Amino acid sequence: MKQIHITQGEYATGDDRGTVISTLLGSCVSCCLWDLSAGVGGMNHILHARVQADDPLQNGSGINTMEVLINALIKLGATRSNLKAKAFGGAQMVSGLSDIGEQNTAFITNFLAQEGIPLITQSFGGHQARNLKFWPTSGRVMQKLTDVEVRWMEIEPSAQSGHEVGLF
Repeated sequence: MKQIHITQGEYATGDDRGTVISTLLGSCVSCCLWDLSAGVGGMNHILHARVQADDPLQNGSGINTMEVLINALIKLGATRSNLKAKAFGGAQMVSGLSDIGEQNTAFITNFLAQEGIPLITQSFGGHQARNLKFWPTSGRVMQKLTDVEVRWMEIEPSAQSGHEVGLF
């Protein structure tokens, strides 16, 4: 079995029954797309879907990530009108910090509706991380909800770098 793990901003496709694509989501969202008749599918991991005028690196990242995945599937033989979707993520991992998960969820559901791609299954929101496994040729997805305690830690400046780092 071939396992491919993707992280933020990445995507992977497959046309082999032995391929499994996995990721871990918090407030990010992933969209699993597949064309059953062509036996191909793929998954992406969208960090921040909202367009931000003040940050050119984030502009249209959701749209770009979706279009790149769709085009990669078409190159493998998928037909856009045959695509089906399952989407996951959008949790609020740190209570009261931001609504990025909701924004990501709204993006993915609106994008699929506008593109006419049926959203067969969805699992959004909550306060838990999601471990996903996706079998691209069949559209099968396994989701495991994970309790993750998010903690903020302050680290003193190191003598070597002189920089203070905040981790969570």
